[in-house]
Amino acid sequence: MALIEWRDEYRTGIEGVDFEHETLIDQINATYALVEKQADRDLVIDALGEIYGSISAHFALEEQMMLRHDYVNYREHKADHGRLLDDIRDITDEYEKSPELDDSAFKQKLTDWFQVHFRTHDSRLHSLDGMRAHEPVSQSTLKVLIQNAKNKLLQRR
Repeated sequence: MALIEWRDEYRTGIEGVDFEHETLIDQINATYALVEKQADRDLVIDALGEIYGSISAHFALEEQMMLRHDYVNYREHKADHGRLLDDIRDITDEYEKSPELDDSAFKQKLTDWFQVHFRTHDSRLHSLDGMRAHEPVSQSTLKVLIQNAKNKLLQRR
């Protein structure tokens, strides 16, 4: 069973953003599946690094869209992005340092981490018509952004 199921309410109408959100949900589910299988800790930490990399790149692109369209709630939304990046770092650190995992707490943190921001900030942002016309970003640019962010998280250890 998946930790987070993709729902229509997550759909923004912006093809690239929807793809990134679906990918993020897949990454969260895959990470949790590793935890359930009691996979090697390094594999789980690497998977959390992938989430961090993907969301860092996603936030950077989203923030470019907000600036380009003079989004009125830019500062508040960007601040929440910073909080979410701190949260995934904290989740990673806690997982790495804990001798025994509280499975239900870990599950809840991952679920809340995605859903709370989406329900509040992203749902407002993506309802704006100007955002729907945003041009797509090349996959190679996205891969570089993701890898750089992941490396940043994992190198600080």
